[in-house]
Amino acid sequence: MYKSKLVNQKASYGYQKQKEREIRSCIRYKCSLTNTIGDVLRQRPGWVEVKDDGEWDFYWCDVGWLRENFDHIYLDEHVHICHFRNHYELTRKNFMVKNLKRFRKQLKKEFGQLEAEKCDFFPMTFELPSEYHLFVEEFRKNPGSTWIMKPVARSQGRGIFLFRKLKDIMDWKKDGGRIDEQKDEIPVENYVAQRYIENPYLIGGRKFDLRVYVLVTSYTPLKAWLYRDGFARFSNTRFTLSSIDDQYIHLTNVAIQKMAPDYDPEKGCKWMIQQLRLYLTACHGPEMVETLFQNMDNIFIKSLQSVQKIIINDKHCFELYGYDILIDQDLKPWLLEVNASPSLTASSQEDYELKCCLLEDTLNVVDMEGRLSGKEKQVGGFDLMWNDGPVFRDDRQKESLNNGGFVANTHLGCVNDRKKQLKQMFKLAHAAKKL
Repeated sequence: MYKSKLVNQKASYGYQKQKEREIRSCIRYKCSLTNTIGDVLRQRPGWVEVKDDGEWDFYWCDVGWLRENFDHIYLDEHVHICHFRNHYELTRKNFMVKNLKRFRKQLKKEFGQLEAEKCDFFPMTFELPSEYHLFVEEFRKNPGSTWIMKPVARSQGRGIFLFRKLKDIMDWKKDGGRIDEQKDEIPVENYVAQRYIENPYLIGGRKFDLRVYVLVTSYTPLKAWLYRDGFARFSNTRFTLSSIDDQYIHLTNVAIQKMAPDYDPEKGCKWMIQQLRLYLTACHGPEMVETLFQNMDNIFIKSLQSVQKIIINDKHCFELYGYDILIDQDLKPWLLEVNASPSLTASSQEDYELKCCLLEDTLNVVDMEGRLSGKEKQVGGFDLMWNDGPVFRDDRQKESLNNGGFVANTHLGCVNDRKKQLKQMFKLAHAAKKL
């Protein structure tokens, strides 16, 4: 009797485990957005959307939900979510600069000035109101120079303005930018005052910046992927410093540019990054352009390293960052900001296709289906550029470190052979499972 009962219990347990495996083979997802990520998730084979109260294996959430709920839920081993708990250490403008300044001091102390200079890729920046007096001191050293004010936690160009006189920011200071020391109140919203890049690289007389995508799947150890595709966002109006009040000249955000009176929604204001790389190569030669893109690789790595010990690593989390990079006339790249929720809304058919492929490959890297070996250097359009150390294209390029260079396994702006690569990779994975 006892043996019979034990056999039945084992059979029941085995049945439950089998059902769990069957459920697990169907990925249950939840998504709080209705743009391209919703389309990609709906079309992914074997993925099923769950309703508000349903249990999920994968959640593409917004940062507001994360802030309110992450610390109050239990996540099973296999579950994944699209943000790290304190992502804001890199994606809030004031925290990003604070961490980069601290990291630069650390590099100088440990490795010397030359290594610290590799972090000189962000404009001089002050947080207001806490660093207002330091800002004023620097401002008066360079009278007539242009500065830009940015709210630390807004996006799409909201709340940004340029100025050249201190009186231009007095209204901001009066309307909530000042701390009342007697009441010890914190202002509703902080800003950063940043030296404006007055010599941006122009194409057709227009300013542009780059949107580049970096995927981090772990901070301990640091594991980061760089996407081959991206785009340049152009202003709709020719650049001039004679008018600093015209947002259509100085702000390249699509949310701003599409409001311009002469904006053409068919053409948009974007170039694919491959097109930009070809243009720059034709104008400046392959060596200068290769150096430019290597310097951008340095920005991605150093910025991630600056928060590596601060970000709360969690095996359930990953983060798709949107980097905004400006290139000046000397082909020097500048980091403007890093976005935790880069826009996934498409402004054209080409933009839609880029973002769908980007998101499909993000899901391929996160690998809820368990199809990867963990040794891949490329997954679709993503190239593994850092895995607890630099990932090289081949063994010969390891010598670059000895010569002071950094040639990582990145192909930003190069041909994206994602379809061919995915087909071959999954074919090999399927063959390996049969063995």
